[in-house]
Amino acid sequence: MSGEVNVTGFGVRTAFGMGADALRRGVFAGVPSFAATTRFDTGPYRTAMAGAAPDGPEGVEGWALRFALARCGVEALDMAGLRAGAEAAVFLGVAGDHTSVTRYWRGGGSDGGCGSVVAGRAHAAEPQMSQPRAPEKQPVRGTSPDVERVADAVPARLAELLTGELGLVGPRLTFTNACVASAAAIIHACRLISSGRIDVAVCGGGYLVEEETFGKFDSGRALSRDGMVRPFSADRTGLLLGDGVAVVVLESAEHARRRGARPLAGVVGWGAASDAHHIAQPHPEGVGLARAARQAMRLAGDPDGDALDYVNAHGTGTKYNDGAETRGLRAAFPKRAESIPVSSTKSTTGHLLEAAGVVEFVITMLALTDGVLPPTAGFTAPDPECDLDYVPNEPRRTDPRRALTVNAAFGGANTALVLERP
Repeated sequence: MSGEVNVTGFGVRTAFGMGADALRRGVFAGVPSFAATTRFDTGPYRTAMAGAAPDGPEGVEGWALRFALARCGVEALDMAGLRAGAEAAVFLGVAGDHTSVTRYWRGGGSDGGCGSVVAGRAHAAEPQMSQPRAPEKQPVRGTSPDVERVADAVPARLAELLTGELGLVGPRLTFTNACVASAAAIIHACRLISSGRIDVAVCGGGYLVEEETFGKFDSGRALSRDGMVRPFSADRTGLLLGDGVAVVVLESAEHARRRGARPLAGVVGWGAASDAHHIAQPHPEGVGLARAARQAMRLAGDPDGDALDYVNAHGTGTKYNDGAETRGLRAAFPKRAESIPVSSTKSTTGHLLEAAGVVEFVITMLALTDGVLPPTAGFTAPDPECDLDYVPNEPRRTDPRRALTVNAAFGGANTALVLERP
């Protein structure tokens, strides 16, 4: 293993379910998760489609973002062989959980009927964790779970809750820089680990489809008009939102060796850059993405990408992103771009917003360990501006040893991470 940072555990949840096998059945099989969501009334919006688990209003309340993060965190720590009381930094990429805020204000700023029963449905019981949960302040008498959880909209609170749930000791930090948030959390951890300032970091991110953000993307006319996401295709019409939560355990290679932990992958390069072109549109030439990718590849000791076997693209399926991303990858790898397979797994999961970086990090790691490249599902007629190998529609059996995963966000933020098979 040439990298200084190892991945030793992970937990992941998407609309396909919990764990790696759910990703294999969905993402790696090229099966889109999109269906009409019933979590809220979609009547006012242009589409009802999302990559959301079919769990209904009561299910999503019982699986609030705080619980989803905790369950994925427990899975990650169990896989890594770490226990409560371990010293580890906790870095999250989240924008907070706005479900309860929306219900709270629709209830007139009080309990107002948005309490223990929503639309006539009783709330599900909170899921049981496999480790004891830290004691939490009890709700004030007469308030509902919705009112109590309004504070979950504060991103830093979710990092505190996760740290307490997992019983970890160490610094914690929340990143809120939109669709690169959880990738930025991983990059921050890698920098601290590689410089010797920390030994272990638990990094995660989460977004569960909810009405607040759904309405914003709908009003911006960014959501797909036909209920499908077709990245890099000429007839693409936009993105769809999806459920995504993941937590990964990162360790210094030396720390992992000392405790006998099995490395799942090495993180051998990382980069971040901003093009500051537009608040919501990428630079048309993909300048920031190319710069982040080159940083990551230089750190990995492969500036030209000669050993790069796969790229997990940001690939939103929007008019502006896909052409700009293609040009950015060509700029980053002028000699090899046409020979490197590139795919967008948002074609199956939907856009996971703040969680996109960490979930796609896990997907990229599975591509290396399984020897299978996930396809770009729904690919139809190629766009002349998108002229790379996008692994259309079918998974591809191969023998990848090194892969790059890239993400981009509003405001021109871009991230890149290079993973290597042990």
